Amino acid sequence: MKHDMAGKVTAASGANRFPARLGWPGNSARCGSLCILSSVPLCQASSWRPFRTFYRRVAWAPGPWSRLAVHVKVVETMTHESRKADHIRINLEEDVRFPHLTTGLEGYRFVHQALPELDLAQVDTRIELFGKTLAAPILVSSMTGGTDKARDINRVLAQAAEACGLAMGMGSQRTALESPQTAATFRVRDVAPTLLLFANLGAVQLNYGYGVDECRRAVEMVQADALILHVNPLQEVLQPEGDRNWADLLRKIEAVCHGLDVPVIVKEVGWGISGRVARMLINAGVQGIDVAGAGGTSWSQVEMHRADTPRLRRLAQAFADWGIPTAESLVAALRARDEMGQPEVRVFASGGIRSGQDVAKCLALGADLVGLASPFLKRAVESTEAVVDEMEYLQEELRIAMFCAGARDIHALREPGRLVSVR
Repeated sequence: MKHDMAGKVTAASGANRFPARLGWPGNSARCGSLCILSSVPLCQASSWRPFRTFYRRVAWAPGPWSRLAVHVKVVETMTHESRKADHIRINLEEDVRFPHLTTGLEGYRFVHQALPELDLAQVDTRIELFGKTLAAPILVSSMTGGTDKARDINRVLAQAAEACGLAMGMGSQRTALESPQTAATFRVRDVAPTLLLFANLGAVQLNYGYGVDECRRAVEMVQADALILHVNPLQEVLQPEGDRNWADLLRKIEAVCHGLDVPVIVKEVGWGISGRVARMLINAGVQGIDVAGAGGTSWSQVEMHRADTPRLRRLAQAFADWGIPTAESLVAALRARDEMGQPEVRVFASGGIRSGQDVAKCLALGADLVGLASPFLKRAVESTEAVVDEMEYLQEELRIAMFCAGARDIHALREPGRLVSVR
């Protein structure tokens, strides 16, 4: 093995030499030797600025490699935290909506009941989910973590969700597993002791050395009630540092489902889950599917604003309207669940949900929980009170929609004839 002047680590294998990435596969960190993971350039020689693919859990290496390992670890930590900060900033400051694609929820409307035969005070939005009671089936969708600003946002969101009796998903905790000093940016149990809380890791990390143990650590880190494994193949391939190996993931997801003591939820991040994928996930043993359909925030647009080359910007723009609309994805996942006779699998709707009426439509279509991110994020930078106000407004709009549709509870809202297609 040698370090050449072009800023690459190379390793010899017979007559073949290849650029290599440094890291610890599996449990080999215990053996005290630096290991090769895959072929990528290490850095630009003069600036240590990483490109193409960044680095996975590099540990201390003995001898002349120790300084190199430390440099790589610092580079990856800085890069991951920088990406988190970029995502918050871009979502708050830039127009990252789908240019043309919508959620599809505008294709449905409730049949107004001029005589609802109800007292508004009788409308009950409560549900039971994973052993806890929610005041309304609303989820603060996974957003962020890993930076000081993300810590403040997470704590504000958790306090508000606790006060309003809603659920919350954490942002990806990979950075906290690999840089333990950032774990505090995800911990919210001290301000939200009864909150229905979901831990979160990227499913693709199961192809890069993660397994049941790392998933369990993510759950324990935040004292979560369930684990989200998010799937975002399009976003990863549009990131210069993205993970591109998505082969053979299903059986690893199945192993996590069987190895954890809490429910496992698989969630897209904004391009939807098809009926085919829903069937695969249900067969694998997941207990929840969050379709996270298209029509809200376009993460290809987010990555376009992060792209550092014209080629990447062009590629991200090319996929600006890619995805399965939220309503279409929700209906497909519910149909797959029903056809498989698995009513215990929970199906969540998210992706472009912006109002209490959107929430009501998703519930009427059959969703067990409805997630929102952008409306809460924009209020979270103001105060906890601002988020509580937004949550209470959404709940009130949901109750009024149910009242005017003549539905006393969520079960009644799903009765045939309440919601009709207008396409």
